[in-house]
Amino acid sequence: MQQSVQLQPAEAYQPPRFTVYQHRQIDKIEQLDKLPEHLRFQMKVVANVFPFRVNNYVIDELIDWDKVPNDPVFQLTFPQRGMLDDESYDEMAALLKRDHTPEEVFELATKLRQKLNPHPAGQMDKNVPSFEGENVAGVQHKYKETVLFFPAQGQYCHSYCTFCFRWAQFVGKATRFNNNDEELLHRYLEEHTEVTDLLMTGGDPMVMRTVKLRKYLEALKEPRFDHIRTIRIGTKSLTFWPFRYVTDPDAKDLLALIKELVDAGKHVSFMAHVNHKQELRTDVAKEAIKLIRKTGAQIRTQAPLLNHLNTDPNMWAEMWKEQTQMGMIPYYMFIERDTGAKRYFELPLHKTWEIFKDAYKQVSGVSRTVRGPSMSAGPGKVEISGVTEINGEKVFALRFIQARNPEWVQRPFFAKFDENAHWLDDLKPAFGEEKFFWQEEYEAM
Repeated sequence: MQQSVQLQPAEAYQPPRFTVYQHRQIDKIEQLDKLPEHLRFQMKVVANVFPFRVNNYVIDELIDWDKVPNDPVFQLTFPQRGMLDDESYDEMAALLKRDHTPEEVFELATKLRQKLNPHPAGQMDKNVPSFEGENVAGVQHKYKETVLFFPAQGQYCHSYCTFCFRWAQFVGKATRFNNNDEELLHRYLEEHTEVTDLLMTGGDPMVMRTVKLRKYLEALKEPRFDHIRTIRIGTKSLTFWPFRYVTDPDAKDLLALIKELVDAGKHVSFMAHVNHKQELRTDVAKEAIKLIRKTGAQIRTQAPLLNHLNTDPNMWAEMWKEQTQMGMIPYYMFIERDTGAKRYFELPLHKTWEIFKDAYKQVSGVSRTVRGPSMSAGPGKVEISGVTEINGEKVFALRFIQARNPEWVQRPFFAKFDENAHWLDDLKPAFGEEKFFWQEEYEAM
């Protein structure tokens, strides 16, 4: 039997009609008319390579158009010239300036995308498990206790983030992880009793109607899934379309489903992507957070550190404090992954640590649940614990927060300091070692 959660009257929030703009509708966004023509053309060029999708709530409520192009949410959602290297940009710009067909644009975009490492960290060759004699589409099983599932109905978002490391999910079926077979998911989980955590991911599972989401999750209340202790939902919806929990037609049913799972003994955690405190300023976002918490679910917040968008440590500290006050749990500061538009958003590793340190020291212990800066690399999640000097050698101190081999977790290791390093692959072992302790085993996987 479904249970209900009391909602505020829908009219209190005057929900807008959901309207979305993609690259073919970019000229219909009235606010862009104030920008110079060359900036609008640059956005069109980049939007034909990277996915572009933005909704009216983000445009009207989250972006300060007086600060564009430097507004952080504008940087977060609208294509920027620097996302493409000069050669790629010039190729696409030249094509768009002459007579062309949609097929020509798609063919060139596909070629340019292949240069951008569309599936980093072994997602295609190391993360996809084999089950019942074949690889399981739409499932990743990188860490022993955690399974990622990509529901086919949730492989888009209310708006797309320009930095998104899953950008390849949105540009063509050939590069997409997805599965709509709930029975296959259930058989896989039932067979793998070592799995304790299911992460519903995408895209964004919260674009799905509740009736679809229930197909995947309701059965997990059964005794055969007692080993599944935690259900995580990766989502940007709390800040990109909070009406999903407040006024959408099936909002009550969604909250009821979450409460049923909690009441059945499951730990339900929303893995909320919040990149800037500006996203939390609306009343409807605050109401959505309250309603989720009333179900007994938790909300953990995470975001990458991004050049041009959120490099101010004071902003991070203030955001973590606000999140804690609102009942959310600061969880991760990530380092921008080595894919897609990384060239525009990445920072040197030593800068990421300095920003994290300067933010972390400003918050009390209740907000120091946040971990980072962390690289979700091929062998696992690698945290930069600090920059120090040992026996006269300047080094990065590193450790695994999570790893393909659980024996690697929490074991410290050291890399030579390199002010130009942006990712794990840029680092070399310190103290004259030829390889990191985990490297040979990882290469053999």
